[in-house]
Amino acid sequence: MAHAPQIKVPATYMRGGTSKGVFFALKNLPESARTPGPARDRLLMRVIGSPDPYGQQIDGMGGATSSTSKTVILSKSSKPDHDVDYLFGQVAIDKAFVDWSGNCGNLSGAVGPFAIRNFLVDAARVPHDGIAVIRIWQANIGKTIIAHVPMTGGQVQETGDFELDGVTFPAAEVVVEFLDPAEEGEGAALFPTGHLVDDLEVPGIGTFKATMINSGIPTIFLNAESIGYTGTELQKDINTNPAALARFETIRAYGALKMGLISTLEEAASRQHTPKVAFVAKPKAYTASSGKQINEGDVDLLVRALSMGKLHHAMMGTASVAIATAAAIPGTLVNLAAGGGDREAVCFGHPSGSLRVGAGAKLVDGQWQVSKAIMSRSARILMDGFVHVPFEG
Repeated sequence: MAHAPQIKVPATYMRGGTSKGVFFALKNLPESARTPGPARDRLLMRVIGSPDPYGQQIDGMGGATSSTSKTVILSKSSKPDHDVDYLFGQVAIDKAFVDWSGNCGNLSGAVGPFAIRNFLVDAARVPHDGIAVIRIWQANIGKTIIAHVPMTGGQVQETGDFELDGVTFPAAEVVVEFLDPAEEGEGAALFPTGHLVDDLEVPGIGTFKATMINSGIPTIFLNAESIGYTGTELQKDINTNPAALARFETIRAYGALKMGLISTLEEAASRQHTPKVAFVAKPKAYTASSGKQINEGDVDLLVRALSMGKLHHAMMGTASVAIATAAAIPGTLVNLAAGGGDREAVCFGHPSGSLRVGAGAKLVDGQWQVSKAIMSRSARILMDGFVHVPFEG
């Protein structure tokens, strides 16, 4: 019996923020995978090592967590006034699908550096020294991201003294702006139910106050105390409890239905990347997963969020955009947890430490609009070369 050989595909393994992923230039993919469809999904799943019933992704590049089961495809932009088109694929670990429904805010910090190194940006737009301002078209959600990438001696600067909780070593700071992060249509689209706070009824579990927002990524915010938590939880407190995870998934499914993201509850199983579900609390002291002490006065509020069915070890970049936006709008659960009132920025505590984020929001004709959200990330190449993968197109 003949067996097809592996193919090799040019790829770069990168850390962006608190995530890692395999980055591809579109032009380097096998021809059958250059367009969306089953062939592309099969390739990316095999690269990452999914579906894996063991949940370990041993036979692939994935790291067996939602933060490390990620792929990115980049190309020169087809959009006016943009440098690069960015497509993100969240690969399920134990199931056979790639979720294309949202962005990865953490890996957004690595898009500019990859694009510069792979000549996807006009050389005239990249300074020899200073900051390269890269305009990114986020193709999953149809939004613009601006990455401010430091350059030294004609090369992307990766090392530096910027520290990001959730990442062990310091690196160079990449400031990332998410422009007009709300869904198109503003107003009711930013809050798809039309309310800052809703009563979310979840049969068999309860009815909860919830802020459901479309900014950065669709997110359902709950009060920690209403679901039996303090907001100081670490991964082991939730991820080792199958009943708790199942309850969060049920809440997420009913929230997705109320937000209009799905038509039936069954659809939530194949849309794991969005929406996110998170819970907030007023500041309290706790010890982060690294052993770092977070004092009550260090942060404005506490936030814990789940991604792909598990509590995230830090905070997703896109969920950070949702936090920044909701915090800037008086009356949301996020804003109230932070003390209420008008806010342009907050520092929130997460399982790995804290993060400062900002957003500009304003009330126009009775509807809230957000112009941009901003945060700092860092990025670094981990490996560069080829991925070898069994693939027949």
